[in-house]
Amino acid sequence: MTPEPASAPTDLAALPRAEFAFPGPLRDQLVAAILDGSKTSTTGLVVDYEHEGEPLPEAGSREVVVDSHDRPVAVIEVTDVRVVPLAEVDLAHAVDEGEGYTSVAEWRTGHERFWHSEEMRAALNDPGFTVDDATPAVLQRFRLVTVVHSADG
Repeated sequence: MTPEPASAPTDLAALPRAEFAFPGPLRDQLVAAILDGSKTSTTGLVVDYEHEGEPLPEAGSREVVVDSHDRPVAVIEVTDVRVVPLAEVDLAHAVDEGEGYTSVAEWRTGHERFWHSEEMRAALNDPGFTVDDATPAVLQRFRLVTVVHSADG
């Protein structure tokens, strides 16, 4: 499916922001994967939404994706949301994250590295934060609606 023409800037300002990871190399990689179409799913944690006071995403909602420089680069539309324990994340979801994972175990290792990072623990104000098989995860599927501009331009 071809993305729609770019929306007016006022439309972008009205949309909630989609920030993938923290600014830096990982966000740059994830944004590039969204723009090239290889990333069509993402995983968050219920605890992160609760900590931020944000509602869980809903199918049909749109968000503006921002790059590491806080610039809007794309609009995505959420197509499906499931909340499941981490132990129930499936291979299709892991592969569709566009990070090159070929197994759920590999996906889990990469995500635990992020969730157990000092940056994530600081964001949650919990220096000992960890996840386990029962941790509720928010699995989102989305589609690219509009490319606003490339992440490198």
